[in-house]
Amino acid sequence: MPESFLIGHIDRLLTSFSTLVGRDLILRHGSIEEQSRMLFHTPHVVISHGIEDDPILNYGNKTALSLWEMTWDELVQTPSRKTAEPINRAEREQLLTRTRRNGYIDDYSGVRISRTGKRFKINRAIVWNISDAHGRYCGQAATFDTWQFMPPPAQSNIDINIQ
Repeated sequence: MPESFLIGHIDRLLTSFSTLVGRDLILRHGSIEEQSRMLFHTPHVVISHGIEDDPILNYGNKTALSLWEMTWDELVQTPSRKTAEPINRAEREQLLTRTRRNGYIDDYSGVRISRTGKRFKINRAIVWNISDAHGRYCGQAATFDTWQFMPPPAQSNIDINIQ
């Protein structure tokens, strides 16, 4: 991913958050390059996806990469739907639709899954639309600072013997 795209994307992500939510996601001082480094190293998760038909993740800070157990190259090739278990994808789509309609939400809680299958529950995430300087929709982002790892779903050990 070209650095110029990434710097512009982070500026749109941060500006959109401030405009919609009414506060800054990080302290916005210094150059956008310095802000990009600050965002990457902030202890809360920040993750975003683009506007493809099947949106692809296009940013994750260090905390997000660790939580989802991905490298940068893996993250930016991952459809965002794959951050949720198949059973939770309809609920995830409702969340994204509500965000598109309202600009942002600040009350999301739900279960997500890492690349290696670890399940974790997100609490009180903020999800917001990313727009450019002309108001054109560019994707969505999320941030949260609390999550709990969950046990794997129970597996059925019942064998059915049909005669």
